[in-house]
Amino acid sequence: MSKLQSAIVAVLLSVICAASIAQTDGGASRINFGGQDYVHRWSKDGQHEYTPPDETDLKKWRHMVTIIVHEKVKNGDDLAKLANAVLANYERVGKVVRTDSKPRTSTTEAEHLVVVVFGRPGFVEAAFARVKLVAGTGTVTVISRREYGDDAKKTIGDWLIQNGTPVETTLMAWEKMPALSALKQLPQSAN
Repeated sequence: MSKLQSAIVAVLLSVICAASIAQTDGGASRINFGGQDYVHRWSKDGQHEYTPPDETDLKKWRHMVTIIVHEKVKNGDDLAKLANAVLANYERVGKVVRTDSKPRTSTTEAEHLVVVVFGRPGFVEAAFARVKLVAGTGTVTVISRREYGDDAKKTIGDWLIQNGTPVETTLMAWEKMPALSALKQLPQSAN
């Protein structure tokens, strides 16, 4: 087999494998947020983490989308309690920068937003959390940005000033989340 034939076979096999993965997980192995592609990296107990294709190390990522499914949250009252729990958790670990809610309408329950900045040794993170009922089930979608090193606090602050409003707007309008049934099909991580 020539090098060209080998390359063609390799490409065809990768396309077939990618198609099989998409079929078995209902298309939840890849998502797009704000024009950026993200690849599924980790799932456990209803929490699913995605990073860009070139950010494979979950100990040193810069951009992440996390989708957390709360199966027991089924109505607006439960969703409000979930939003308050998310807020309380973020207040414990960082500085809440902003909160907001979209009021309930005749066709949708209220939605909630919490934006927080927090740090740990070695990094500072900005997180935007949207709490919403999707297909009658509570979800929290978190868009996160991390910066590392001595200037991380300033860098994340500058990034928030420039990107905070566009990220929030995109998150609150994002309707491309995989189906909940597809998320359930993602492989569960051991740790």
